[in-house]
Amino acid sequence: MKDTAGSVIYVGKALNLQQRLRSYFTANPQGNAKLLAMISHIADFSYLICQNEVEALILECNLIKEYQPHYNILLRDDKAYPYIRITMNELYPRVLKAYRIGPDQKEGARYYGPYLNGDLYRAIVALRETFPMKTCRRQFPRDIGKERPCLNYHIGRCIGPCRGDVSAEDYRKVMADICLFLEGKYDGILNQMREKMQTAAAALRFEEAGVLRDRLAALERLMARQQVVSSRKQDKDIIGIASNEVEHAILKLEVRSGRLIGSGAFFFPEDGSSPADVLEAFCSQHYPDVAYVPPQVLLPLAIENQVDVAEFLTTLRGTKVTLRVPQRGEDYQLLKMADTNAKESLRRQTLAGRGARDLDEALRTLASELGITGRLARIEAYDISHLQGEDQAAGLVVFESGKPRRNLYRRFKVDELEGADDPAALVHVIRRRLARLGDNWLGARPDLLLVDGGKVQVNAVSNLLTEMDIDIPVAGLVKDEKHRTRGLVRQDGSIIELRRTNAPRSRFAGLALRDEASAEYETRKLLSETGGVEPENLSLLRLLTAIQDEAHRFAGQYRAKRSFKRQTRYQLENIPGVGAVRRRALLSHFGSIKAVSEASEADLAAVPQIGPALATVIFKHFHPDEKERTD
Repeated sequence: MKDTAGSVIYVGKALNLQQRLRSYFTANPQGNAKLLAMISHIADFSYLICQNEVEALILECNLIKEYQPHYNILLRDDKAYPYIRITMNELYPRVLKAYRIGPDQKEGARYYGPYLNGDLYRAIVALRETFPMKTCRRQFPRDIGKERPCLNYHIGRCIGPCRGDVSAEDYRKVMADICLFLEGKYDGILNQMREKMQTAAAALRFEEAGVLRDRLAALERLMARQQVVSSRKQDKDIIGIASNEVEHAILKLEVRSGRLIGSGAFFFPEDGSSPADVLEAFCSQHYPDVAYVPPQVLLPLAIENQVDVAEFLTTLRGTKVTLRVPQRGEDYQLLKMADTNAKESLRRQTLAGRGARDLDEALRTLASELGITGRLARIEAYDISHLQGEDQAAGLVVFESGKPRRNLYRRFKVDELEGADDPAALVHVIRRRLARLGDNWLGARPDLLLVDGGKVQVNAVSNLLTEMDIDIPVAGLVKDEKHRTRGLVRQDGSIIELRRTNAPRSRFAGLALRDEASAEYETRKLLSETGGVEPENLSLLRLLTAIQDEAHRFAGQYRAKRSFKRQTRYQLENIPGVGAVRRRALLSHFGSIKAVSEASEADLAAVPQIGPALATVIFKHFHPDEKERTD
């Protein structure tokens, strides 16, 4: 699909092209905001007829990468996650760090990753310990024989191609082993090293055998550190997905021969696409660029064209590839691990922001929208967490210059209130915080208070500030029907709309745009035509998302901890004869309530302050149906 300028704005495939076009070009086309916006910009289209669906999928993937159409789901080239680049397209390959996959991949260069920076550093160190790779800046064959070999050659860390007596073929064999290493194919490398070491020792070349022994030991140490996640020595990729207001995060775990050898995080801009659509886009756009496609790919949910995508990956691999959605067992646990890591990657990405310029822009926009003069140097955000009024806890997180200051986070018990009353709990917690503005407990005075909630919560906190005669701006963060940050509530009750919601207006009755005096409030809609966020306001949404998610996470962690303690205390202190002192003695001795429940009477009696009689009572409490045994 093309716009009036002839630019490609969308690439898609269809079994029935006529039906697809009829659905677009009707008097009242149906679809989400993104689809309707795309249709409004279509001025022309062209098409290619393919032999089958797999061929169409390959062509779609290639065209998306070539044109980067605005309305397609695009895999983001994220500069925060570098790759290892091995220039196998050169006569003497090099190992380099790259921030994106380049066009030289088509000429034979290999890319591995992406890695977190720390993971990439550790991978490079492991390569240097295990393989005699070149680390100098000399260019071959231009610099062969011009200088003496460096120290790495003399200590066995490089085979010395600069000397001129090492053929390009021998050097490329070393680099090919490095590629196998990064693909997790250790068994062949181990066997090859072991055979070379034994051959050298048999020929009395003990110095060479010693070097090979050290490399073999380094590789075995690395394998020992890697987590064994599967009882079967299989190769598979496990895909996890997490989403927030700004983007989708895909986390890929790479399992080779049953060992977890690496992971990579990938990001797609959030544009209203479903998780299934994002997963399909990832599979079709990512795997053509990887060095190795495994025979199995585990997905967290089914995708629409699963059979076609599997055939596409089979074409890339050369042998059969299956896409599976496990529901139980070992593979299901691996999927849960991938999902957990996807959420953590997305949280790190959101907290990290997009650089100092974007953070400054977000803070300026936030101050302007809230009518705050001066710089927003310090923001404090509050969230209340409870389960039906039980184990109420509050979290306070601090952001300075748009960055989290974890050493200033604080948590609060809210035991003084009965039942679930978030506005009252917020007032209770913020009163305690504001009472200590003059000491060094939290450092500087905040420039803005953000609370999780709408008009009711903002009014409650505003009244408290008036009562205490403290002039600090306050605003509320509200979420949409998908529990994503939706907007920002000002003190006057108006709302800054950051995201379009499909929920009925009554769902957000607390954010009324008209007060009792019928004074109309302004509603700012910082939305793009696709229902997303305008590019200039994306940094603001990212910042507010980071703050709200961090406050929610921190408060939720404390509430979960309080709940666990209460349940543990209840389970043990509910036993006749067990109070706080004996409860602590049992947990200190066994480590967990599960271990207490599984202990024998003799083990229980051995705990100080328990004794045989109470041990019998405790044992019967956890084994009520077990019949008494007689000697």
